[in-house]
Amino acid sequence: MAETNTPDIIYTKVDEAPELASASFLPIIQKFARAAGVDVGTKDISLAGRIIATFPEALNEDQRQSDDLAELGKLVKTPEANVIKLPNISASVPQLVAAIKELQSQGYALPDYPENPSTDEEKAVRAKYDTIKGSAVNPVLREGNSDRRAAKPVKAYAQNNPHRMGEWTKDSKTRVATMSSGDFFSNETSATLDREAEAKIVLVGKDGSETVLKDGLSYPAGTVVDATFMSAKALDAFLEDEIAKTKDEGTLFSLHMKATMMKVSDPIIFGHAVKAFLKPVFDKYGEEMKAAGVDPNSGLGDLLERVKDKPKIKAEIEKVMGERPPMYMVDSDRGITNLHVPSDVIIDASMPALIKAGGKGWGPDGKEHDATCVIPDSSYAPVYDETINYFKDTGKLDPATAGTVQNIGLMAQKAEEYGSHPTTFEIPHDGTVRMVLADGTVLHEHEVQAGDIWRSASARKAPIEDWVQLAIDRQKAEDCEAIFWLDENRAHDAELIAYVKPILEEKGVADKFKIMAPREATRATLETIRNGKTSIAITGNVLRDYLTDLFPILELATSAKMLSIVKLMNGGGLFETGAGGSAPKHVQQLMEENHLRWDSLGEFCALGESLQFLADARGNEKARVLGKAVDAATQGILDHGRSPSRKVGEPDNRDSHYWFARYWAEALAAQSDDADLADHFAPIARELAEKEEAITSELAAAQGKAVDLGGYYHTNAEKTAKVMRPSETLNSIIG
Repeated sequence: MAETNTPDIIYTKVDEAPELASASFLPIIQKFARAAGVDVGTKDISLAGRIIATFPEALNEDQRQSDDLAELGKLVKTPEANVIKLPNISASVPQLVAAIKELQSQGYALPDYPENPSTDEEKAVRAKYDTIKGSAVNPVLREGNSDRRAAKPVKAYAQNNPHRMGEWTKDSKTRVATMSSGDFFSNETSATLDREAEAKIVLVGKDGSETVLKDGLSYPAGTVVDATFMSAKALDAFLEDEIAKTKDEGTLFSLHMKATMMKVSDPIIFGHAVKAFLKPVFDKYGEEMKAAGVDPNSGLGDLLERVKDKPKIKAEIEKVMGERPPMYMVDSDRGITNLHVPSDVIIDASMPALIKAGGKGWGPDGKEHDATCVIPDSSYAPVYDETINYFKDTGKLDPATAGTVQNIGLMAQKAEEYGSHPTTFEIPHDGTVRMVLADGTVLHEHEVQAGDIWRSASARKAPIEDWVQLAIDRQKAEDCEAIFWLDENRAHDAELIAYVKPILEEKGVADKFKIMAPREATRATLETIRNGKTSIAITGNVLRDYLTDLFPILELATSAKMLSIVKLMNGGGLFETGAGGSAPKHVQQLMEENHLRWDSLGEFCALGESLQFLADARGNEKARVLGKAVDAATQGILDHGRSPSRKVGEPDNRDSHYWFARYWAEALAAQSDDADLADHFAPIARELAEKEEAITSELAAAQGKAVDLGGYYHTNAEKTAKVMRPSETLNSIIG
């Protein structure tokens, strides 16, 4: 059971733009919630907070803090859980290192991140830091499956105010390049356990020597267990071929990975791409660069920094770059390429943005060009390939008439957590990797070579059954097309289909669902929404992540405004604030110009759902009134155009919070379900309206100059509050 002093709602402390926005918005939430007897507390799951919590022995007593992620991990397994979860950093190594350095500069005596640990002490430190890397938060909190969809007012607004879409032409050279063999998709094997089992993963060398890669694995009966590997030689050959093809075709070379969530596999693949693009440089100066600490997995930016005092290497890099195809740019003004930092280009955001732009990406000349989209593993590359082919065939989508795609995603209990967990390995030498059960049964076996990337994932029976039931419930509620995006020719998907079909038949709803491979499902779904209808995409975990950016970006221009509800398997609720990431560029603009363009619409939607859930779970009818009024306030923000502007000098995130508070108070004052709440909020609504000019003037006056937050990953609370709450008039009303 949860502790009795657990707040009614937990609002997570996170990173970057959403955390800055919280400094403005959370005091409003807490004031309004108190009127309904609702306690809103916080838990720190930020990158800096998790680092601090991991090394208490290195810190002073006043610097230490509790392991809030672990506490939340326990809470979400209880019926009492009601968590509003904002986007947090899924840290790449460069981000982790930068956060550590910042904390050290603030007086935290943390150990350095050992990039090449040699001693037992360094290996222990590295192991602790590795638990923080990548998608370390979501697997802990997501003790339920995902229900993501556009809130009705958000969808209506997008149709009434359609965003600009780039033009697609049949002669576009933009294409997806993916491996046809030797990748994770090609090599995957899968099995469903008929009994509870323990297992280990071993590498058997050519000489018969055995290295235990992972021991102590445990799976309940009914678990689908997968294993696969990517051939390093096949990857290198593929990359070399695509670089040459891209040069011949005259397009931008772009690599689309997820080095944040896939924290083991994708940085390695990214490093292969860096080496392939600069192959002549590595052939000529590889040993010297290695001695200088160059790790291609850290990206071109880190490489250039480490060789900045080596003119021969720099000259060779410039020569080779001149001979290569132009590269897709993260920031052409500053020369930041696709290969600079592994966490800069994240596939689920980068590919939809490119597709929305008509297949165009920014080149080093600051202009838009067609691009070769390199997605090495072919598991889900067909989704993007088919989307591009579809728009070449039919032209761009019209957001004014487009229907919508909802998603039911399998993710509970770390389902399909490929690459972001401790069962992914870069193979040290040739041999055979085996997953061996305790009774000696070899569940999976692959012949591998040095440098190959081997990985395993699993999905348990209870989450799979819960996922199918959630899909049935959602389809019944919507009475629309519903597709399980599963490929009978893929090993893992075939095992899931063996679960899905009997459940659908037993429930008498098999005729309500289709089962289609991702490529075919993509085209069918695009046709559905082009005709203004709704489709439900029922997918595994990784594809859930990709589709809940792809379709919202096409429909709404953003994925940050989605309802994202996790119905926890033990009865609690987790309400995620969209799928839009933590927006580091927004922070940069705030620090330089004191303008925050982060849109809190996702937080508004999650807050409404959380309050309604609280009302149902606790019988708190005042919370229900508050939740309904949140919906009215959200509609007011959209109807009156109160979302943040992108430009300094225009209304920003803080202005939108003022308007949200005003619309929320007005809705509460006008409602007839609770006279006490109406009486309580009437004077607040009146004062917020009467002092509009003073408040908006104070907010506007704050903009246009650089601000100091006291840090980036670990900001100073007082400085941040001063920046994010610059209206004394508003503060006096909110308290």
